[in-house]
Order: sequence, then C-alpha cells, then structure tokens
Amino acid sequence: MALLHIDNLHAAADEKPILNGISLTVNAGEVHAIMGPNGSGKSTLAQVLAGHEAYDVTAGSISFAGEDLLDMEAEERAWAGLFLAFQYPVEIPGVSNAYFLRQGYNEIRKARGLDELDPIDFYDLLEEKLKVVEWGPEIMERAVNFGFSGGEKKRNEILQMAVLEPKLAILDETDSGLDIDALRIVANGVNTLRGPEKAIIVVTHYQRLLNYIVPDFVHVIAGGRIVRSGGKELALELEEKGYEWLTSEAAVA
Repeated sequence: MALLHIDNLHAAADEKPILNGISLTVNAGEVHAIMGPNGSGKSTLAQVLAGHEAYDVTAGSISFAGEDLLDMEAEERAWAGLFLAFQYPVEIPGVSNAYFLRQGYNEIRKARGLDELDPIDFYDLLEEKLKVVEWGPEIMERAVNFGFSGGEKKRNEILQMAVLEPKLAILDETDSGLDIDALRIVANGVNTLRGPEKAIIVVTHYQRLLNYIVPDFVHVIAGGRIVRSGGKELALELEEKGYEWLTSEAAVA
C-alpha cells in the first residue's frame, strides 16, 4: 500500500527554486535512501514533507496515508504519523527529556482520541524504549539535547522515534558526525523499529550508513529532481564513482 506518494513536486525558498519535479512512492514496510551531493535538495525534501514554513510548494502534490499532506499543518502531520529526525537537533534548556517525550506522546494520543498516559505509566513505556538506543533512565533527567555530544543528539532523535512510533520516519543525515559506535547504535535502533506497517526515508551523503540500514530502494537527487533510482548496488556505485557522473547527466537532461 502506498503510504507516501509525491507527484511532480516543486518547492522554493525565498522564491529560489530548489525542488524541480520530485516524484516518489513509498509503500508501507519499505526503506528508501535519498542520496545526492550538497545543495541537491535532499534536506529540502525532508523539510517540505515535515511542513517547514520556510519552503513554498509551487507545484505538485503529496498524499500521506490517503490524505492530502499539503493541507496539513506541521503538527497535524505529526499527529497523522509523520516524524522527522533532524540533521541538527535543537537544544531545549530547562526541559527534561522525560517531560518532552511524554508531552509529545500524549499530544499524539489526544489527536487520536485516546487517553493520556500519566507519568508513572509513561515511565514504564519509556524504560522499554530506552533499550532501543542502549541508554539507562538517567538520560531522562537531562535537558533535551543540552550538553549532549553529536552522537547523543542523534541517539535522542531515534529515541523520540521509538516513543512516537510514526508511520513514516524521515531521517535527515542522521549519520553525520557519528563515530562508528554511535553509528552502530543509531542504525540498530532504526532496524529495531522497522515493520510491515511503517516506512523509513533515510537521507544521507554516504554509503556507510546503508551498510547497517539496508534500503529497499536508493534514489539520487541532483538539481532538485531524482536522476537515478535503484537498489543497494546503486549506493555502492556512488561510493566508487562519486556523484559527478550523475550530476553531469542531470545537467545535460
């Protein structure tokens, strides 16, 4: 079943075109990798899907779980089951991880007509989710991402994903700045959360993340559009050749 369907998507920031006709279908149970050079539109696509107000959709359509995604505000997209793991997670001094996660979890429950969980019941749930990222409960008393290392911030994004259990998770360069141990933990967490009713879009520059999170499909964006799609072997080809051969083809086209 098509969970996400993007048709001829064009988007701009400050009237500057960035996406120039993206079409993509993601079915439940699939993992798609989005690759491409700097400035190609990868992160813009992720931000547009999440509803970032800095980007204007100038043409095309997006459906998510059968609904018009472009008609939804950012919070409505989250309530519907769309999650974005940020390339640069923000720090929120004074707000504990436990409070932040419980508020987010309960907002989604309320939007779906379910009762909120009290702190005790939520803590029981949280203890299980912490195992996904190999953390103990002490991390929950720290302020959200405040004083966290780069690896801890990325692990915290995966913890949020584990707690919120989205239908579609978009990981925007989650591997950037990670050492090998943090990369393993993050990737193992993502793999634990894969499922037949969920889908994942992994945005990355490099093939190394895909050694851990094996995608069903790889797509290369250049010049704001998808110029090549394939399987895991395409990522290996990019590792060997770089992007120039594809960006040159895109310029000619």
